[in-house]
Amino acid sequence: MSGEAGPGGERLALARSFLQEAVYRSRGDQAGAALFSSDGDGCGLGKGPSVVLDLTPRAEALFRDLGGSEGTALEPVREAMGAWVRRQDALDRKRNHFLKAFRGEHGADRRGYSESVRRAFEEGLEAINAQVTSAQDEAAQALLDLV
Repeated sequence: MSGEAGPGGERLALARSFLQEAVYRSRGDQAGAALFSSDGDGCGLGKGPSVVLDLTPRAEALFRDLGGSEGTALEPVREAMGAWVRRQDALDRKRNHFLKAFRGEHGADRRGYSESVRRAFEEGLEAINAQVTSAQDEAAQALLDLV
């Protein structure tokens, strides 16, 4: 993972924040759809990802901070945003399915887990979280290449 110090690290952090804004915006839409849907895979995220590519005021500010301007080609940026929203959705579903399966097998109360079960739980979550971090860094770097 790239270091956070220096201008490159600051830009990477801004790009991550920009991508998360896209996720938050899309999740707001997705949550509304999930409330009224009986479809889905039982993980609480509804049938599939909602991809909303309009920029929130915060995303607009982050885009400017990244060096984006009216002259920046927005279509590739929107494609990167949409790809990240779909990837984040898949990773969140993976995490939710892991949690559901683990709790189904071992119970929801972690206080009752043996040391080996607790370790398996923590290692499983750490592995998924490492995938999220790696994927987000890759997506943020790809975004930086566009701006």
